[in-house]
Amino acid sequence: MPHPGFDLTGQRALVTGSTRGIGLAIARALGLAGAEVALNARSADAVEATAKALAAEGLRVAAAPFDVTDTEAAAAAIARLGRIDILVNNAGQQHRAPAVSFPDDAWSAIIETHLNAVFRLIKLVAPGMIERRHGRIINIGSLLSELGRANVPAYGAAKGGIRSLTRCLSTEWARHGVTVNAIGPGYVRTELNKALIEDAAFNAWVCARTPAGRWCDPEEIAGAAVFLASPAASYVSGQILYVDGGFTAAM
Repeated sequence: MPHPGFDLTGQRALVTGSTRGIGLAIARALGLAGAEVALNARSADAVEATAKALAAEGLRVAAAPFDVTDTEAAAAAIARLGRIDILVNNAGQQHRAPAVSFPDDAWSAIIETHLNAVFRLIKLVAPGMIERRHGRIINIGSLLSELGRANVPAYGAAKGGIRSLTRCLSTEWARHGVTVNAIGPGYVRTELNKALIEDAAFNAWVCARTPAGRWCDPEEIAGAAVFLASPAASYVSGQILYVDGGFTAAM
């Protein structure tokens, strides 16, 4: 029988970008822990297909297709869903280029998706959480919340911002029973990283640089999300939990 501190029965979660990769793994894990999970992506077809698949596994799911950068659409979807107890900000995109030639539109799109939209979504759900004196906000950070890497300046800036935003909001809302934390995944086997995984030299570097000696599977991120969403983490706020196989601990 699961430890009662990790039981999410009666909780409603919204996980953005949850039709594949890390988001899907987190959505499934929250559902297995007892939460009702609202699935999100820009594609309504992808959301419906994922909802159907998870429902077939016996999980309680709802569909919430919208673009996280469209605040009006997000507000309408959240109004339809009603109470949100757990918000996981996972939706993302990537663009790689040297800083001197990094396109302005790519910079704006990444900052908008990974940082600005996160703050606006939080603002939509936080008032209800504060009123009920209970809420869990989980932001998906990155190794780049802590470290630097060439050719991803926008992503690094956004994920560094997530680290600071998480800390700032935790200082405001912890007294109201609302915790704000982040997860910093290491290198994860997802579609977003497909080109890197297939690059033999880069793959070898990741495996050599990571003490665990391998890439992370999305399901290995999900356990951290369940913990941070659960009663077991009621006194944890303002933290970024690196799930990285020891990457950030090693020289």
